[in-house]
Amino acid sequence: MSTFDWLNGHAFTVLGQEVIWSDMVGNTLGLIALALGWRRSLWTWPVQLLSGVVLVAAYASAQLGGGVGKQLLVIGVAVWGWRQWQHGKRRTGDGTLAVRFATRRERGLLAAGTVLGTLAVGGLFTAVPSLSWSPWPDAYIFVGTLAAMVAQARGLVEFWFAWMLVDVVGVPLAFSSGLPFSGLVYVIYFVLVLWGLRDWWLHTRPAAGARRGGAPRQAVPAGAAATETSA
Repeated sequence: MSTFDWLNGHAFTVLGQEVIWSDMVGNTLGLIALALGWRRSLWTWPVQLLSGVVLVAAYASAQLGGGVGKQLLVIGVAVWGWRQWQHGKRRTGDGTLAVRFATRRERGLLAAGTVLGTLAVGGLFTAVPSLSWSPWPDAYIFVGTLAAMVAQARGLVEFWFAWMLVDVVGVPLAFSSGLPFSGLVYVIYFVLVLWGLRDWWLHTRPAAGARRGGAPRQAVPAGAAATETSA
């Protein structure tokens, strides 16, 4: 049996629907990546990349071309985000990423890019029905995921708000597409997103370090701090 066949094999049944190994493993890795992102650890990116690789098999088995495309995009953005966090200039005293809220211009660009991207991808999925069973929700998740990862790579707190908006559509779409484990994971994602949002929000405040028992953190050059230390 090939690795691909094993990944698309039956793992267990939940809510009357069959869960395949790729769906379970890929989404579990996605949860770990999100938790690492909450801790601002560099490891969030390689784990997210691996999750994307596994989920390509899951979406391919469900014949969701749009989902496959999304995961390929996730893999590419994960590589870019990895490099951004490795070589970024904004670091705190303990080596973790210094996070901030987006400027008004950055928010506008993210919002405009998400709207225009969703219209373009939704139009493509509608024109080529074989790419997606649910063209517009799938396009929304496709582009919303990209927007969230771009914001994450830039250390923007808005990353968490973007994931919230993706989850709102992702849960019902996953269940209706026959991927119940993905739907359950999206629910857990939402809980992690709330915790992650709170943590990143607190780290944007100058006195965050003092409230946590130490002096306020100062940004230092990226080369002077280790990049793989968690908060």
